[in-house]
Amino acid sequence: MNCHILNRIKIKKMKNQIDRRNFVKSGTMAGCALLLSGKLSAISGFSHLQDEVPDPKKLEYCGYTCPKNCQFLEASVKNDVELKRKAYETWEMKERFGVDFDPDKIFCFGCKNPEKPVGIRLQKCDVRNCVIEKKLDACIECKELEECNKDLWAKFPEFKKAIVKMQKSYFEAKS
Repeated sequence: MNCHILNRIKIKKMKNQIDRRNFVKSGTMAGCALLLSGKLSAISGFSHLQDEVPDPKKLEYCGYTCPKNCQFLEASVKNDVELKRKAYETWEMKERFGVDFDPDKIFCFGCKNPEKPVGIRLQKCDVRNCVIEKKLDACIECKELEECNKDLWAKFPEFKKAIVKMQKSYFEAKS
């Protein structure tokens, strides 16, 4: 084969790989956005947003329950650099937090895991930091939640609405 044909084949393969990466990335982003918006609340990670009374101690600081198949958790547990890079891109860490990719700092074992270190993503989470500062177990305990405009709520307003709704059921059950 001549070089011209080989180059065209290589370019086509590279384009297919890029298309696959973009599909996976956009699919992951869409999945996360749907999960965080509460539209897929039947999934185990969001079942607590339904009708049961939430327990702040069992929730992550923002009110979410991380799914067992979380891409970021898998990347962290496996210490897989490529999975970490995908999570870094999916969670838009450079754009949102100005953090360069460093596989030793890009990890997440959940924001309430006392036996694991806290990665950059959690260190930069203004919701997590606020809840800890206020000595609460989760945002649903905060009376300022509805007016709160932290990064997470700005990025995922439908998720915030679901958490505010969860908060109402929490306060109703307490009274």
